[in-house]
Amino acid sequence: MDQATYDKGMKIRRETLGDAYVDRAMENVDDFTDDLQKMVTTYCWGEVWGREGLDRKSRSLINIAMIATLNRQHELAAHLRGALNNGVSRDEIKEVLLQVGIYAGVPAMVDSFRTARRTLDEIDAEG
Repeated sequence: MDQATYDKGMKIRRETLGDAYVDRAMENVDDFTDDLQKMVTTYCWGEVWGREGLDRKSRSLINIAMIATLNRQHELAAHLRGALNNGVSRDEIKEVLLQVGIYAGVPAMVDSFRTARRTLDEIDAEG
């Protein structure tokens, strides 16, 4: 593992998902999950999110579409928060989820709208 890429990845991960989310993920690291967290932080966040070819807003929009298509609702909730942190509007989130329905199926869209509504309501309640 390249420490500089890991550090870059951790910075991007925290800026996108928020310290609280990342802290929760990291406090549960043990011998079994340590390599997983290092890989996610280094390669996902450092190598890919750290590239200059797309801005973070674009990457967030792409992630929402892919994660919704895969129907990974827990990850979707985290990336919805991250998307807002990266400058994505609620209307843009809605438009992406509508497009998911056309290309990936209505059930994925419906579940994703439920997750988005719940996540946005939580964010609003947090103030």
